[in-house]
Amino acid sequence: MKRYTIKEISIGFVMFLILWIALALGVNKPILPSPLSVLPVFGKLIIGELGIHFLVSTIRVITAILAAVIAAVPIGLILGQMKALNRFFSPLISVLYAIPKIVLLPVVYVLFGISNFSKIFLISLIIFFQILVVVRDESAGLPEALINSVKSLGAGRLALLRFVYFPASIPAILTAVRVSIGTSLAVLFIAEQSLTEYGLGYFIIVRAYQALRYKEMYAGILAISLLGFLLYYLIDILEWKVSRHR
Repeated sequence: MKRYTIKEISIGFVMFLILWIALALGVNKPILPSPLSVLPVFGKLIIGELGIHFLVSTIRVITAILAAVIAAVPIGLILGQMKALNRFFSPLISVLYAIPKIVLLPVVYVLFGISNFSKIFLISLIIFFQILVVVRDESAGLPEALINSVKSLGAGRLALLRFVYFPASIPAILTAVRVSIGTSLAVLFIAEQSLTEYGLGYFIIVRAYQALRYKEMYAGILAISLLGFLLYYLIDILEWKVSRHR
C-alpha cells in the first residue's frame, strides 16, 4: 500500500487546477468559472455559511459510517466463522446487496420522517452491505491451518473472533470503509438536496444552483470534494499503517 506524500498530493492538486483552468477557458461560459475566481469565494464562505453546511454533512457521514461499521463488522465476522450460517443467509444477502437502496429514500422518509436520523440511516443501510460482504469474505478465507493452530491452544469461538478473525480482517474493514466513502457522500448529496436546511447537498442545489450562483455552487462542490478527500486520506493512512505490519 503506497502512502502519498504531501508533495505528491500538492502536485496532484496543481494538476487538477491546471485542468480546471483549461476546461474553463475552453467552455468560456458562466456555468464553468475559473478556479481563480472560485477559490476566493470558497475561502470566504468556508469560514461562514458554507462552513456550517460542511460541519453538518461531516457529522452525518461520519456517524453513518461508524454505525455501519459497528453493525456490519460483527455480523461479517460471525458469518465468516460459521460456514453453515453463512450458507443459510448468503442468498438473502446476495438479493439485498444487489438492490439499489437509494430508491428506498421515500420509504425511509415515511417510516422515520424527514429528519437527520433518516438521512444517516439511509447512508448506513447502503454501505452496511458493502462492508458486510467484504468482511465476511475476508474472514471466511482465513487459512484453516491458522485457525486450527489457535484452536489447539483451547480457543473457543469468542476467542477466535477476538484474536484471529477480527485482527486478520482489519485491513479488509479499512478497505471496505475507504471504498464506501464515495458512495456515502453520493447518497448524502442526494438526501440533502431537499426537505432540509443544512448540508452541502442543500447548499449546492438550493442555495447556489437554483439561484444561478455558479461560483458559490463550485465552492460547495469543492467543499464536498474536500470532505471526501479528508475521509479517504484518513482511512488511507490507517490502512497503510496496518498493512505495513501484516
